Amino acid sequence: MSMQQMPHGQQRPARRRGDRPESAGATAFSPQESGERVAQSYADLEAPAIVAFHDRCLAAGEALAESGGEGPWWRWIAENHRCNTALWKEEDKARRTDVADAEIVHCKRNIDRYNQRRNDAVEALDQTLLAALGPAAEEPEVRLSSETAGAIVDRLSILALKIHHMRLQAGRQEAGAAHMARCRTKLEVLVEQRGDLASCLDRLLWEARCGTARFKLYRQFKMYNDPALNPELYGQAGGAPG
Repeated sequence: MSMQQMPHGQQRPARRRGDRPESAGATAFSPQESGERVAQSYADLEAPAIVAFHDRCLAAGEALAESGGEGPWWRWIAENHRCNTALWKEEDKARRTDVADAEIVHCKRNIDRYNQRRNDAVEALDQTLLAALGPAAEEPEVRLSSETAGAIVDRLSILALKIHHMRLQAGRQEAGAAHMARCRTKLEVLVEQRGDLASCLDRLLWEARCGTARFKLYRQFKMYNDPALNPELYGQAGGAPG
């Protein structure tokens, strides 16, 4: 298969004549024109910039209000990472056994709240990206990715958290040399996994720009958070809603 050069040394399959038949009389969709149309607005949306933003936020501790760039998608990348960071802290606290049950209940409430916001941010991110792609996002005969760009960004955020905290553990001298060695080994694996995932994101965005792949907006519909859909909640009111 012939290949064309992608950014960062990646390769993508060249588009072959006849790959996508066109209806007679219809205006032909041009992947090249679409790619050129969104290239400028997508200039700051590459995996290395997202990874660097995630790491920068974690290094700054609580200072998570900054944006990674000018594009509208950065609002949702930041919100998603902010929620994942808050979730990480709440999940840690929820494992404590030396506090009252009420404290664990409070953690669980926070986890539900942040998780809903996290998923809302992923959907908003995908919606923003698809709007920028325009016609390139609606070609039915190109490869459909089962994972959206927003979902990959969410996974990169979680990997950034794992890498950050595993790196801290790898330097925790009071835990002993064996503990630090195990954590260094795990850290290497996490870094490799993040590199692989970042490449997948760049490839998906590149192919979406060029009209050779697409992704759709997938709604999560978290039923347990909806009092009209969770039977444990609407049952408290005396029965299912009418």
